[in-house]
Parts: sequence; structure tokens; C-alpha cells
Amino acid sequence: MPVPLYQAKSEFFRMLGHPVRIRVLELLQDGPMPVRDLLAAIEVEPSALSQQLAVLRRSGIVTSTRNGATVVYGLAGGDVAQLMLAARRILTEVLTGQSELLEELRESEVTAP
Repeated sequence: MPVPLYQAKSEFFRMLGHPVRIRVLELLQDGPMPVRDLLAAIEVEPSALSQQLAVLRRSGIVTSTRNGATVVYGLAGGDVAQLMLAARRILTEVLTGQSELLEELRESEVTAP
């Protein structure tokens, strides 16, 4: 029995639901990177990064290539980069709205008797 599309989408977003995975995807937007550079940028234990990279690789949104002893990761397609940019735009809008609301609350406290 095929999985409904809404369930597949839910599983996809759940797979993205880890800070290290999101950071890896953000870093890979600028192009493929060797694991050593990812480690330096993210500052997690190698085993933790390896585990998260495996999840991303199994999901098919990153690819890996080996060049001698160096493993290089890259985004599997441009849509992932677009998703990260869309998430940034959405968060910017949400936080802007929250900061405007906060400012209104602060102003109402000043004018309240």
C-alpha cells in the first residue's frame, strides 16, 4: 500500500528536524565540502556528524564522493538550497512580526497608567 503524500512530506520534514542536518544543508548551499571542513564549521564530534550525514545521504538529499581518503558531500539538487532559502525567508517574516508585536507591547506599557 503506497504511503499518502502528506505522510511522505511529514517524514521528510521530520528527517530535516535536527540542527546538525540543517547546518550541513546550509553549508552545502555554497557547493560541495569535504567532511573535515564540515567538522570545522559545525564543531561536533566526528561520530555525531557522520551519523547525521548518513541520515541525509539515505534520504537522498545529499550525495557523497570519495577522493582518496577525503569524502566530499554535496546537495543532490538545487531544490534543497531553495528550501533552505525559503525557510530563512519564512523565519524572517515570522520574527519580524514578533518584533513588531513586542514593540507594540512595550509602547503600550509606557502609555499605560
